[in-house]
Parts: sequence; C-alpha cells; structure tokens
Amino acid sequence: MQARELTTDEAERPLGWHYPEPYATYDAEGPLGRDLGFFAVESEDGDLVGFGCVGAEARVPGVEEEPGTVDVGYGMRPDLIGLGLGREFVGAVLAHVVEGHPDARLRMSIFRWNGRSRRVAEAHGFRIAGQAGEFDVLVREAPRSSDGAEYRQA
Repeated sequence: MQARELTTDEAERPLGWHYPEPYATYDAEGPLGRDLGFFAVESEDGDLVGFGCVGAEARVPGVEEEPGTVDVGYGMRPDLIGLGLGREFVGAVLAHVVEGHPDARLRMSIFRWNGRSRRVAEAHGFRIAGQAGEFDVLVREAPRSSDGAEYRQA
C-alpha cells in the first residue's frame, strides 16, 4: 500500500461508507479534502483502501495543537476492516506523514474501546501518553536517526 494525493471523487467516496457498530461513529459527515490535510491510501492495484489525515482534522476535543507534534488520523474502507490489513494500512499512512514531517513527534487519538486500532498503533511504536474524553492519546516520539528507523521512547 502507498499514500498519494486524494482525488475529488475519492474525497466524496467515504460519505457512502457505513461502519458497523460500534465503529459507526467513524462514518464520514462530509467530504474529505486535501486542503483539510487528507490523502488517499491505495493498494498495489490502485484501489482506494482508505485515507489518512494530519492536523486539525485528526485532533479530538481536549487535544490541543503542540509545536513539533503532528496529529495523525486514518480511516479504512469498512469492507476491509478485520481482514488483517490494519498494520500495513497504518504503515502506509505513517510513511507518508513521516516523509512530510521527518523530525516530528506523531500523535493519535483513538477511542478507548477501539483496542484493535490501538494495538496497530502500538505495533508502529506509539505509546499511550494520556486521555482526552473517550480517547486514549498515543504518541510516537521523533526519530533519533535521520532515516527515521529508530524512535525515542515516549
């Protein structure tokens, strides 16, 4: 999987995605947009797998912007959830974010009940650093090495 620019058609596609409970809280409320920090993640065949986002769209109430920290969010197509693709999908999201922000600390906010998403984030080096409302706030510190291969402990 790899990240790329989001097309106009793809920005509206998540409006038709409907997640089963309890994941229905992730149903899109409006079109995504590059100007809002969104990007596409595609399969090797070029099929849209999901999207990633950075900045304000990835933050939840109670989490404030911090200098040197990039907030990261993502959403996978509902029909692909539970098929074991999460780690690869999130890896593609993070690779894209790190490419644009190589020295940044990364932060995600994940519903406390979403253990599956939290385990995927933890597999990518994130650790719980706090809570905000119903969310666990996870961070991955900036890399120690210039190639981003090693990360400082949170």
